[in-house]
Amino acid sequence: MTAQPTAPAAKTSAQTVTDSEFLEIIEPYRREIMAHCYRMMGSHHDAEDLLQETYIRAWRGYAGYDQRASVRTWLHKIATNTCLTALESKKRRPLPSGLGGDAYDPEAPLLQDHEVPWLEPYADDAAAPPESADPAQVVGSRESIRLAFIASLQHLPERQRAVLILRDVLAWRAAEVADTLGLTVATVNSLLQRARTQLKEVAPERDSVTELDESTKRETLERYVAAFQDYDVDAIVSLFTDSSIWEMPPFTGWYLGGEQIGKLIRGNCPAEKAGDQILLPTTANGGQPAFGLYMIGDDGVHRPFQLQVLDLDADGSVRHVVAFFAGDLVAEFARFGLPATASND
Repeated sequence: MTAQPTAPAAKTSAQTVTDSEFLEIIEPYRREIMAHCYRMMGSHHDAEDLLQETYIRAWRGYAGYDQRASVRTWLHKIATNTCLTALESKKRRPLPSGLGGDAYDPEAPLLQDHEVPWLEPYADDAAAPPESADPAQVVGSRESIRLAFIASLQHLPERQRAVLILRDVLAWRAAEVADTLGLTVATVNSLLQRARTQLKEVAPERDSVTELDESTKRETLERYVAAFQDYDVDAIVSLFTDSSIWEMPPFTGWYLGGEQIGKLIRGNCPAEKAGDQILLPTTANGGQPAFGLYMIGDDGVHRPFQLQVLDLDADGSVRHVVAFFAGDLVAEFARFGLPATASND
């Protein structure tokens, strides 16, 4: 559920719009401003807070809005600077594979780190572009919210991150970015070049991502659900390749290759037999397939265990799974439209 803007009770005499009129003006941009804050922060919860702060700042500054820029541009400018201020006191949000170091031994003890502010998944209803958006905007919005892209942005210093998002995602002119950030155009161009170079180093495969055709995607996901619900680890392994990655914040390890992922599951999954796990489908981060995995308890009830976000390859294999354990899972599942319990019925 997205944050609702709360306008201050008092208004200056220069402001000529009512609370409801102001909300009507800014409401069409809620989802894209929320997505912009998520790209900047890597956290759905931070994005909610900063959307709220953006709207408060917009309300307070509306009397000085001279309409030289569109409302959309004006709100993005406020949101960008609001996020940059917040980032001054926050650490970057990595995935375990972004911490550095080699893949982990799946037979080693699992270690958790709750001090790391881990990257968070994003619910698609908040990221969706307006229904009136053209197809190119829809595709661009989805690509710019994918989990791998958000993870790669976390490697960039704050101003580089802002410049890259404004230039390459929102397609702003360099002069507009310079005005927003209080920089020269030359500095903006320099920051953009460095950001693009850094992104190629940390995510060299990003430009080669190919979407699956619907039939292959459906078949892969059906096999995936069946393998987990049947607790068939061999079938799970067959879905991955030697270059596939599995990670699960707040656990610090990441695991490379189907065989290693299989060892990890055999040694650590509390499931023992078919029916112990139930997977319910949802989507995350711009249409990526995702599942709420429910694990059976001693009382026979299946409750939230992990939220899995998948990245699939064009050949139908599973490229990457991030299984999120962190946070209040019941609340997280609700944010993704998933119930608090599941049933085999």
